[in-house]
Amino acid sequence: MNYIPTPASHNPLVRWLDAITEFTGNTTAWLTGIMVIIACIVVGLRHLFDVGSIALQESVTYMHAMVFMMGAAYTLKRGGHVRVDIIYRRMSVHKRAWVDALGSLLFTLPLMIFIGWGSWEFVQESWRISEGSTDSGGMGGVYLLKSLLPLMALSVSLQAIAELLRSLLVLMNVTPENEIGAQEESSC
Repeated sequence: MNYIPTPASHNPLVRWLDAITEFTGNTTAWLTGIMVIIACIVVGLRHLFDVGSIALQESVTYMHAMVFMMGAAYTLKRGGHVRVDIIYRRMSVHKRAWVDALGSLLFTLPLMIFIGWGSWEFVQESWRISEGSTDSGGMGGVYLLKSLLPLMALSVSLQAIAELLRSLLVLMNVTPENEIGAQEESSC
């Protein structure tokens, strides 16, 4: 859903879910800059001083995974996921709300339940053995990296619920008709 502040955004539950996503997304975004700095350090150490650090290289991989896994809900909130915008943007607000509600119910939430459920034993086993890097000199805490799978499923599920609630509030005509027209004009 292209995020447009509406009375649905003033719903306390939707606001709370959006705030969690905003915090997670903004916090995670800082990792991209840190990733670039560490990658430059790795390259500089390798080429200037002939020194390698598997732990530093793995830290870039960990951060990269975190940016994508924990940034997924933020991307959903901001309407950044792939969709056929040629059709979607020409729809009325009510039709877009139907598409968003059905997308959350039929695709996003079931997929996140599958990912969360399917990764649970995988993550539990990793925690049980305190899984670390298979490379000598690598980082420990592979179990923390694997924990991103159910965390991503949870964060995207929470945002999908916020999107679903936002769509339902539009479909229940909580949004005044004059605001619906303004939303249609501003989103195209």
